[in-house]
Amino acid sequence: MSAPHEWITRAETDADIPAIREINLAAFNTIEEADLVDDLRTDPAWIEGLSIYSAGPDGKPVGYALLTRCHVDDTPALCLGPCAVLPSHQNTGAGSAAIRAALEAAERACERFVIVLGHPAYYPRFGFTRASESRIRISIDVPDDALMALSLGSKELPSGTVRYAAPFGI
Repeated sequence: MSAPHEWITRAETDADIPAIREINLAAFNTIEEADLVDDLRTDPAWIEGLSIYSAGPDGKPVGYALLTRCHVDDTPALCLGPCAVLPSHQNTGAGSAAIRAALEAAERACERFVIVLGHPAYYPRFGFTRASESRIRISIDVPDDALMALSLGSKELPSGTVRYAAPFGI
């Protein structure tokens, strides 16, 4: 499929939940990410308006990005993930559109910091840098370049250990 010139992005509504679950089920080899999103919806870490999907001109959701509350020591931050795209729409910009829209929504909500544990070649395009450069760490063993952080303003990133919402199990 060729990429549309513009993706439609918006925050999920209750009616979108089944389609978002399908995106996560199709994008990953296990049900863990889809179940994680469902569990996060009932967790205090959930923030209305920061579960974003992207759709083509037909309005069918094909990409997804989620931001939920985490902390770097005691400093509030957001965790990006899961991010997912239907396999038939990967490499079309649908995922990037959802992530950009989620980050823009977070900035409008006066959020300041975002943490992601992900592919080190993908997330820097959104401004993420290696978290260890700001002395941000995580309690599990991951490659140093996989934990990244982003400041949504001019504020310096906090240092400390990332505490994820309980459903992440970290």
